[in-house]
Amino acid sequence: MGGPVGGERPDEPAPAVSGRDTKALKVHRASRPEGTRVRAGAVEIGGPGFVVMAGPCAVEGSEQVERAAAAVASAGAHVLRGGVFKPRTSPYAFQGMGEPGLHVLAEAGRRHGMPIISEVMEPAQLPLMEESTDILQVGARNMQNYSLLRALGKARKPVLLKRGLSATLQEWLLAAEYILDGGNEQVMLCERGIRTFETELRNTLDLAAVAWAKQRSHLPVIVDPSHATGVPELILPMSLAAAAAGADGLLIEVHPRPEQAMCDGHQALTPERFQTLMRRLPAVLGAVDRHLWRPDGPAQVARAR
Repeated sequence: MGGPVGGERPDEPAPAVSGRDTKALKVHRASRPEGTRVRAGAVEIGGPGFVVMAGPCAVEGSEQVERAAAAVASAGAHVLRGGVFKPRTSPYAFQGMGEPGLHVLAEAGRRHGMPIISEVMEPAQLPLMEESTDILQVGARNMQNYSLLRALGKARKPVLLKRGLSATLQEWLLAAEYILDGGNEQVMLCERGIRTFETELRNTLDLAAVAWAKQRSHLPVIVDPSHATGVPELILPMSLAAAAAGADGLLIEVHPRPEQAMCDGHQALTPERFQTLMRRLPAVLGAVDRHLWRPDGPAQVARAR
C-alpha cells in the first residue's frame, strides 16, 4: 500500500476508517475477518481466552518487583507489566530505572513464568527492549510518534499501542496501520481513557471504542482501567465492564505498597484488591462466552514456566 493515507492537500482529512475507501487498509477487519491472535511467550491474546497483564507502573527495585510479580502470578495474571522508561508530565518526576530496571523485570518474569511488557519511548531503545521484553508498549503520548511506529513495524516482538489522550478512533487505527505497513502484524490496541471536560476522574474510559475497534479492526483490544479512571475503587467495575464490552484483556497496575509508589500509586491496586478482581472476572466472561486464558496442554504449561 503506497502513498499517503490522507487527501491531496495537507489540510484534507484522512478518510474514515469505516468508509469504503479504506477497505484495503491492513488494520481493517475486512483484511482478516477471522481476527488476529498475538503470541507473547506461551500466552495467546485475541482468541477465546481473556488475558490479564498486571504489575507496577514503574520498576523501582528488585524487592518491589518480586513482590508484585509473586502477587499477580498467584492471583492468575498472565503477563507481568512494569515501566523502566517513564514519560512523565514533570521533568522532575521519577523517570524510571532504565536498563537496570529492565533486567530486574525480565528476571522476575522468568522466575514466575510470565512474559513481560514494558514501554519503549524512542527507536534508539528498541535493540535493548527487543532483547529482553516480550511485548513492546507504545504509550499514549507516543501514539503518533511516527518514527517510533515505523521502527516498530520492523520489530520482531508484539506491540501494544495505547490510544492517545485526545486521539480519534480513526487516528488510533491509522497509527496501528503504520506498524502493520512495516511488516509487524502482531499488534494490539489499548483503550486507556481519553481527556474530556470531566475533572473528577483522571481520564474517561471509552468503552464504546472497545466495541467499535473490535468490529472495525481485526486486532486484539486491551483495556487499561488504571489510567482510564485513576481511582482504585473504579478499576474492578470498569474491568468487568470492559470484559462485557468485548475486550480481549486488561492492563492493570498492581503495587505491593501503593502509598509508597514512585509513580501513579494513587491508581494502583493492592495485591488483595487484584485477587478480588481476578475472582470476579470469570462470571462476566462466561456471560459473553469467554474465559480466562489458560495453556492448552502440558507443552504450553512448560513454556510458560
